[in-house]
Amino acid sequence: MPKESNIVHQYFRKELEDVTILLRVNPIQFKGMEITLPKNGDEPSVRELELDQDIFEDLKADEFVEASPLEFNLYYSGLV
Repeated sequence: MPKESNIVHQYFRKELEDVTILLRVNPIQFKGMEITLPKNGDEPSVRELELDQDIFEDLKADEFVEASPLEFNLYYSGLV
């Protein structure tokens, strides 16, 4: 199995009324990291996810769009 550092992650985002969801997907091991950004100024929450092979169809059905790795990583590192 490839090392985590050798995997090119895919990034997605979805805007809801009260939150923005940023998602990083490991397309090889089907693992993910989700950042939920409340629009009311509360602290973001981060959680790790176990995904399945249908994740890309699920994201499309849930109207997630491709997003920038930079945006995800700025929030993940706490720089934003």
